Amino acid sequence: MTPTFPLASPGPAPQASAHFTRIERVLDYIHGHLDQPLSLEQLAEQSCWSRWQLQRVFLHETGLTVAHYVRELKLSLAAEALLSSRQRVLDLALCYGFGSEVSFSRAFKQQFGCSPLAYRKRGLRLGLRTPLVQVRVESQPGFILQGVKGLIRGLFASEPDFQQTVPAIWCALRSAGGLDRACDLIGVVDVSGAGEQLAYWAGVVAEEGSEPPSGLARLAIPPQEYAVLSHVGPISQLGQTLNWFILHWLPTSGYRGLDGFELERYTPDFDGQQPYARMEYWLPIAPRQG
Repeated sequence: MTPTFPLASPGPAPQASAHFTRIERVLDYIHGHLDQPLSLEQLAEQSCWSRWQLQRVFLHETGLTVAHYVRELKLSLAAEALLSSRQRVLDLALCYGFGSEVSFSRAFKQQFGCSPLAYRKRGLRLGLRTPLVQVRVESQPGFILQGVKGLIRGLFASEPDFQQTVPAIWCALRSAGGLDRACDLIGVVDVSGAGEQLAYWAGVVAEEGSEPPSGLARLAIPPQEYAVLSHVGPISQLGQTLNWFILHWLPTSGYRGLDGFELERYTPDFDGQQPYARMEYWLPIAPRQG
């Protein structure tokens, strides 16, 4: 299937459901009390549901059980502390509610695939769960993109035109034979320069040692830490999702945005018209100092 990218102007954000509004209260309580034991009874009181109802609605709205979400957040905070401090593993285990270093290390390895000391030695932020369900933090090694380039006026331009220009750039990639390989598709927005117009690349990761086909160029993407947002729904709604991501999530996240290359990741069969289409937006970030 040929991927389709029918972008439309972002409209107003849909009204939150009553369920999710109440789940947000539970999330706020969890985020403000991660340094304390959190029981299902406490969280049920915050939601006005019974324990059974809370578990059912929480799983439906977030895709995670309450216990799983709390554990992932606590382990992510511990992982961040491993990289930014010299606290002992035992002290971190006790700080985040684990009864022993052994139980903490076991849970840590289940989430991150390595021991706490190995994570510290590696020195990369990988797989961190942030205090909002839709976002994670990842370190991405550098790579070479192979594709075509165009100019767009993005989401925050005075006269955005990306709903027309982005699909046209992907069509140019298809015409140049750049979509013959069954691999993930990557859009790159270069926000390193000032001005109304931004460079946009549509492409795929270049095969090592190969030459780009005629009509395609290459772009080097450096290693970078990213906040990764999963977007589910028609691509026409991506604008409002990015508004929330940049204007609301980022200022309260503990990270700061960086100028550079923002990434869009799509599967080869991505169809942006489908109601459950899934893609990811990767925003360059760094930990906020102070």
